[in-house]
Formats: sequence, C-alpha cells, structure tokens
Amino acid sequence: MGGNRSLARAMREVTLSSGHKMPLIGFGTAATVLLPTDALAAIFVEAIEVGYRHFDTAALYGSEESLGRAVAEALKRQLIKSRDELFITSKLWCSDADPSLVLPALKESLGRLGLEYLDLYLIHWPVRMKEGNRVLSVPKECLLEFDVKGTWKAMEECSELGLAKSIGVSNFGPKKLSQILQFCTIPPAVNQVEMHVAWRQEKLRGFCKERGIHVSAWSPLAANGAKWGSMAVMDSPILKEIAQARGITVAQVALRWVHEQGPSLIAKSFNKERMIENLRILEWERNLTEDELEKINGIPPNQGGPGDEFVNENGPGYKSVHELWE
Repeated sequence: MGGNRSLARAMREVTLSSGHKMPLIGFGTAATVLLPTDALAAIFVEAIEVGYRHFDTAALYGSEESLGRAVAEALKRQLIKSRDELFITSKLWCSDADPSLVLPALKESLGRLGLEYLDLYLIHWPVRMKEGNRVLSVPKECLLEFDVKGTWKAMEECSELGLAKSIGVSNFGPKKLSQILQFCTIPPAVNQVEMHVAWRQEKLRGFCKERGIHVSAWSPLAANGAKWGSMAVMDSPILKEIAQARGITVAQVALRWVHEQGPSLIAKSFNKERMIENLRILEWERNLTEDELEKINGIPPNQGGPGDEFVNENGPGYKSVHELWE
C-alpha cells in the first residue's frame, strides 16, 4: 500500500488559467456497458487506493452517482483526508447545452455526486440537442443550433457561484474557441479532446498553448474496443517494438508519449493491475528518445471519434464533420 500512496504523491499537476491545480493523470469513468452502481463505486475506491486523485465523469456516462459513493467511502476509510484531495471533472451534455439549462444541469450532477462543487465543468461537445435526449446517438431532427455565447455565459455563472472551480470545453476546435475568447469574462481553462499517438492534435495544441488553454487527452489509447475508436494505438507495430525494447507495455509507451507532450490524460482501466501500470509512467527515469519520438510521429493518423452523429447535412447545426471541428 505504501508504494501506491507514493504514486499519489508522485502525481504531477498543472496550474490552470483559473489558478487551480489539476493532476496530469485522470481516471476515466465511462464504460461501454454500465456496471451496477455499487460495483462501479468499488472500482473507483480501488482507483483512489492505488493513487488516482483526478476523476473524469459526465452526465452522459451514468457514473456520477457511483463516483460520489466512492468519494464518500474513501473518506470513511480515510484513504483521503478530505474531498479537497480529489480533482473531479464532469460535463454538460448536449441536451442541456442551452443557457437556461446549464446551471440546473450542473446542480443535478452535483446532486448525483453528493458534492458541493466540481473542480472542473466542461461543455461536452459544441452541440445542442432537444431536451431529454441524454444519449449519444439521436435522430438528426433532434439536433439544434448551438448558442456558444449564451451557453458559455451560463458556464461563467456556474464558476461565479463557486459551483465549478474551473470551467472549460471538450471537443472544441480553434474557431469555436476563438469565438469564446472574443467575448468571455472567464476563458476556458481546459479543452478536452481525443489525443493519442495516432491523432496527435499538433495544430490544436499549438493554438491552445498560445492562449493559455490546457489540453487534456481523452482516449489516449484510442478507445480500442469501444463503439468509438480503433486499434491504431494498441496494435501499432511501432509501439510494440518500443515497448518490447524497454520491457514495458504498449499502453505505457502510448500514455507516456501524451504525458511528455504536456497535456493531461484520462486513462481508463477497471483492472487494478493495469490501473497501477498506467500510473507507473510517472516513475520513468528517462524520456522517450528522439529516435523513438520520430518513429511515433510516423504512425498514420486515425481519428476514432470524429463526431459524425452530430452532423445534419440538411441543418440545423453542422452540415459536415469539418464544420463541427472548425
């Protein structure tokens, strides 16, 4: 157990534009098949036990209640001394991405979590759906025009009320970020996007870096086996060669690459040994070499979650994937 506590202590943090610190490795709570609430809570308690302090959930995932139970249990068992030791992120789903619904949606998330505040609240996608559609895939007629200004102003209210210490976005491209930066009082602290060795996001990372927006990587292993994603990372011959030479796993090479680029990453495994393996990338004594990095940069691009389901060629909303991301 002592070694696991040392992993928690070794966790590096980034200071966001909001002034708050965020651990650079987060634990993902989304699952293709949702486990019973108590079973999922037990997994999250285990993650706290092995050293995770940053947890990423969302209204869409159905995991908020389980995470809330895990936090309460961790406090009860004194795995953590206070809730402040944890960094908890949740996200506003598209059916609530309307100025009048943002604050009520956040309060609902806090109720499910049993918490008084979130460390980070994100707009899940720059997409608006008709109310009540808290699912990923909806008929095209349920898609509406997204009010970026009104929705962001409502996010700022959440921050001003102290219900979210930091606010940000997820799956936003440069154009939509630029729109927010033109009128915002509080700029987005984070942009959480798909990022891995096969989808390196160089342009977007450069844009965000110049503007003080921290990039966080969802699906750093390409969500292999999920509805979204591919085996572009886990089946990569290049990563397998590097992993074999170093005596580590392919996942560790892929996660370490993201870590060395500067973004935070959201790793997800409900297997205790792999949870620990993912954190062990913090213990590396030497970075990836220039030769290894050059090989990784040669991995063909493969975006696992382009967001096709949010495209409606006949409107309203986005008429192409390019329009969604730009």
